Amino acid sequence: MESIAGNLAAIRQRIDAACIKAGRNPESVRLIAVSKTKPTFMIKEAFEAGQIDFGESYVQEFLEKQSDLLLENLPVRWHFIGHLQSNKVRAIIGRVALIHGIDRYSTAEELSKRAVQQNISIEYLLEVNTSGESTKYGLRPEDLAQHAPSFFSLPNITLRGLMTIASADPALARHEFSLLKRLLVTLKESAPDPSRLTELSMGMSQDFEAAIAEGATLIRVGTAVFGWR
Repeated sequence: MESIAGNLAAIRQRIDAACIKAGRNPESVRLIAVSKTKPTFMIKEAFEAGQIDFGESYVQEFLEKQSDLLLENLPVRWHFIGHLQSNKVRAIIGRVALIHGIDRYSTAEELSKRAVQQNISIEYLLEVNTSGESTKYGLRPEDLAQHAPSFFSLPNITLRGLMTIASADPALARHEFSLLKRLLVTLKESAPDPSRLTELSMGMSQDFEAAIAEGATLIRVGTAVFGWR
């Protein structure tokens, strides 16, 4: 049975190779180990192997892990990668480095309100449904430009880029990654500060190399790190 440390080393080699093939600096891609449903001892094992960024999708599970004695003193950088509802914002605000799954103005508005109350700054991504599948969350690609200005105006929260969950079909996924990259370029044209829009969160265990080829800066890898859930 392969170790988590061995899995991480293999993934990093693949990231490096994909970046070199795409003419990119490997340091431009950050690996997020998707630790949802995984026990804290596995997260600690990954951290001890050099992994800093971890992604969680369920609020209660995340809160329990963050307060676990096994992890509480470790400088883990948490990402919330699941769909975030407005009524869950209060629970995670100030506890995560980046929120990936905002797809409604009302959720961003609640995030802003809480951030103002606590006098903190929050960074987030807008989720885009590039596949058009009804089972997935996210803004429609054709609606992004219309709605973006309202997000830009909210205080104490900073839009850093876009996120998507691509189709299972590799050929479709590659097209969807390319679409997200083009949408980010278009978004910068209307942004008050385009330099802040630097992140593309896309690509998972089965397709992160294709995502890197299309410009991913954040890849979310779970199974290839921790094994099947």
